[in-house]
Amino acid sequence: MSPAVVERPAHRVAGCPKSMTYGPCGGVNGDGTCEVDPTPCVFLQRDLPIRWADDGARAAAAATSVPQAPGEAVTTLAGRELSDIARRRPLVFTGFPVRAMRSDVIGATADALAGSVDAVLSGDAGRSRVQFPPSYRAALITRTGLRLWMGFNSRDRNRTALDRELSSLRSLGVAGVHCVTGDHTQTGDRPDARPVFDLESTTTLPRAAALGLVTSFAESPAAPPVAERGARVAEKERAGGRLCLTQYAGDADEVAAFVTLCRDAGASVPVVPGVPLVVDRNGAALLASFHAAKLPHGFVERLFAARDVRAEGIRLAVEYGRALLDTGVVGGVVIAGGARLGAEAEYAADLATVARELGGGS
Repeated sequence: MSPAVVERPAHRVAGCPKSMTYGPCGGVNGDGTCEVDPTPCVFLQRDLPIRWADDGARAAAAATSVPQAPGEAVTTLAGRELSDIARRRPLVFTGFPVRAMRSDVIGATADALAGSVDAVLSGDAGRSRVQFPPSYRAALITRTGLRLWMGFNSRDRNRTALDRELSSLRSLGVAGVHCVTGDHTQTGDRPDARPVFDLESTTTLPRAAALGLVTSFAESPAAPPVAERGARVAEKERAGGRLCLTQYAGDADEVAAFVTLCRDAGASVPVVPGVPLVVDRNGAALLASFHAAKLPHGFVERLFAARDVRAEGIRLAVEYGRALLDTGVVGGVVIAGGARLGAEAEYAADLATVARELGGGS
């Protein structure tokens, strides 16, 4: 099979700093402005959602990918194991807190999480724009024995480099790939770097799926246009997405209402909402910086009214996670937040505590 397949460029919307076709991303502020530039998001004046144009893009992506084994839809053992768990009960993911560009701290974080989670999600590290490549991070984390759900952004590499990374992730046996467009370089610690955005979340999904990787994508239920976010989930499912991981989206009933919005739009993928774990003010400040994040009602007030903020943060995360699972409509939870610099392993232990209480690792 020849790898030299030339794809027809997608029509990009003029004025989008991320050169997106299938926007808007999750970084639309409450007033409708862009997270990169305080001007109105260019997608909000268009007919939404942008429909996934299955006009050969999926076939072209498959043609540049490693063929799947006959009869084997999911080509990694960890992916098949996670799929089996999902058939039995809701999934329990956590973040994987480590400092960027530090391979020596992987082991301590992995030890703290071992046996408590179904998989760990390793995405971008806050505002850090210089990080190990996804495949190298995957090599470091998978050798600990944890199932890895690898965050995969389109900001830093063109499509040939992204294809290379996806093939490497498949060879390394990751459980899944979380395909996101990515935060712009202007919103991180390297505004001098030119962003690439040759692809975006929606156009990365079919490439990962063609490799037999289990795929997920992000959605921000509280970001404008709220009424179209469910339909956008349906379009990403059509492109190859198999799980929807959401930004923090308010109380459990609000998350359930979002799942209904997705179902009404024709989406059938499991929705896996975020559960915030905050154990100090640094973590609270990080959550406050997330665009379109909506915390449960009274969350911050209850947290900092407590004598022991760490213990209260753990209790609130368990309480909220249980409320989400009790709705009966979510496919699992992702427990995450922010660790104080140098306290990543301790924070991982707190993540593990919450994950065990919510059934992770069982």
